Amino acid sequence: MTILWAIVAGLIIGLLAKLVLPGRQPIPLWLTIILGIIGGLVGNGLASAFDVGDTNGIDWIRHAMQIGVAAVLIAIVTPAYGRRRV
Repeated sequence: MTILWAIVAGLIIGLLAKLVLPGRQPIPLWLTIILGIIGGLVGNGLASAFDVGDTNGIDWIRHAMQIGVAAVLIAIVTPAYGRRRV
């Protein structure tokens, strides 16, 4: 069940990260999910390192970090993926 939640969270984080970035990111859905999962894991680690990973209520800072990391990953991978496909 944990793997299923990681995939769902990766999808949501990855799609939100693509919305944050300007322009179009022509990467497939599977790559968006993988980068979202990585962004979620790294964002959790950063939030724990800055001691904002576990707060009262909704952890908005942690979620922002997850989306931010995923957006950076998508911004890095998109040009490389586009060049590979040409």
